[in-house]
Amino acid sequence: MVTRHSSTGNPSLSEARGCDTSGLIVIHTMFRRLFTDAPRLVREVASGDTERSKVIGNHIAEIVSGLHHHHQGEDLLLWDRLESRSPACAIHVKLMRSQHASVAALLEQLDTAVPVWQRSAAPEDGAQVAALLDEVRTVLFVHLGQEEELILPAASTSLSQREWDELGEYGMAGIPKNRLMINLGFVLEAFSPEERSTWMKANVPGIARALYGLFGRRQYASHYRRVYGTMPS
Repeated sequence: MVTRHSSTGNPSLSEARGCDTSGLIVIHTMFRRLFTDAPRLVREVASGDTERSKVIGNHIAEIVSGLHHHHQGEDLLLWDRLESRSPACAIHVKLMRSQHASVAALLEQLDTAVPVWQRSAAPEDGAQVAALLDEVRTVLFVHLGQEEELILPAASTSLSQREWDELGEYGMAGIPKNRLMINLGFVLEAFSPEERSTWMKANVPGIARALYGLFGRRQYASHYRRVYGTMPS
């Protein structure tokens, strides 16, 4: 059960309203790609290949957990503030809450179905997982598009930059430390190779950039190859 954030009032007098919400588009792009690929990855697993079903199942479990945590952050830190400060946005917030509930119900079903398929690698179990992922993708894509269209403009004028940044901090706190570089690798897939360096310099602390160059890129490439069977771009 999610407990909503209690701070719904205005920013302190020292904080100006207005924030850059563009980073959320990058996260949405990552989730769109991951949940587009996921049903195909499941369907490509051969009957009885439990070694492969375990790899793909672990990947599915990780992206499901990541999406759930991302939505939980918005439930905790965003919706009440928007309703309080931008009353005209209340109808859109109600829609977002409803869509989150729909996605959460599907993710809960995946939490049950994926381990069964991992153990059996049976075609009928895989078909159930893939069908659920198809449903997640359909509902999620509508939600992400409407959030970008209806919520981000209101958030950009209603929240301070500190308040908006709390969403990112909450999201980062939910990623296990040994998976941070893998997550960053998937985020970078939103950009062309030429754009990645520029985005990294603007959005990733220097120490994290250095660590990614030293070992993170290799860690991500190894994970990507294990899941997709190819090297990342």
